Amino acid sequence: MPSIPVVIVSGLHAEARGATVHRLLASAPHAVAVHHDLRGAARGRVERVVLDAWGVRERAGVRVDDGRVTRAVREDLLPAVARLSADASLVVIETWGSVEPAAVAPPLARVTGVHLAGVLTAVAPGLLLHDLACADPLGTRALTAAPDDDRRVAETLARQIEYASGLVLSSPGGLAETVLDHLGAGTPVTLLDELLPPVVPVAAADLAAKVSPATLRLPCDRESDGLSTVLWRRLRPLHPVRFHDALPALAAAAVRSRGRIWLANRPGSLLSWDCVAGLLVIEDHGPWLAARPASAWPDEPPARRAAAALDWRPKLGDRTQLVSFTGPAVDRAALTTILDGCLLTPEEMLAGSGAWETYTDPFAGALG
Repeated sequence: MPSIPVVIVSGLHAEARGATVHRLLASAPHAVAVHHDLRGAARGRVERVVLDAWGVRERAGVRVDDGRVTRAVREDLLPAVARLSADASLVVIETWGSVEPAAVAPPLARVTGVHLAGVLTAVAPGLLLHDLACADPLGTRALTAAPDDDRRVAETLARQIEYASGLVLSSPGGLAETVLDHLGAGTPVTLLDELLPPVVPVAAADLAAKVSPATLRLPCDRESDGLSTVLWRRLRPLHPVRFHDALPALAAAAVRSRGRIWLANRPGSLLSWDCVAGLLVIEDHGPWLAARPASAWPDEPPARRAAAALDWRPKLGDRTQLVSFTGPAVDRAALTTILDGCLLTPEEMLAGSGAWETYTDPFAGALG
């Protein structure tokens, strides 16, 4: 019996998301879509809606216990997909606006008889630029169902775009298409009127790898239609104090920046750089591959070993500075000057790791 394709459609922009779902339903015979409306989650109930090309097929309430919205939706969604796939040629999952598809795609592997065929993020060109610069909490836009969800509009939209296997513009957008082309780092951008149901299987592990700090796929260094992406790659470590002092300027240098970095006094730690709309997060993502015993390398995913091999240098291993900065008219010279000024000088390099360990660590409170 053939496996039934499942396509996830995500995105903050409800009209663009809904139009994408209806386009998919109209493009494939016997296609169905399932959506969980979370507006009643605070009252302990969400609604599951099933659609086909002719309209609503069914509605059903789903109980939410102890505010566990994600768990309730997941436990209801997987059986629903299995049931709907029995007589469908395509199953479309339309997520709630603030849901990141990275939370939905992996569990589908537990559903027998279906395969993930695509993760599409639908975007309204008229809202894209504003929302990528919007540091407002999701709650101010009624986009979240959990009272303790403190995510922001810009960071959520950026993650939806960067994780997707395909990006859909609800209408021609000029600059919006250029923005998606940069941020998507090679992810296909399709206009709604040209969208066809994807059929080639997509692995959730591959989508996760392209946004994981150790293996992430970054945009190319280029300028187009007034938009710039600067890719900064260096081999020397960062001085923790100089780098900490430069954070305000670096966070404001571009609308979106992300990558991996290493500090001289933390040679074993791969640190992620994640910044959008001035909201900066630096996190410890565990050891560099070079900081792990060689006997443990076979346990790492192939994508991690391949990424490390591309960065590998004698003595340094896979330690590297690799960050992309994307925004309108990014000042390449000024940005590079700031970043390069944070690196250890030749004299500091010669002093060796023993001296680096004595540096004041302004990140101690945040990184442990």
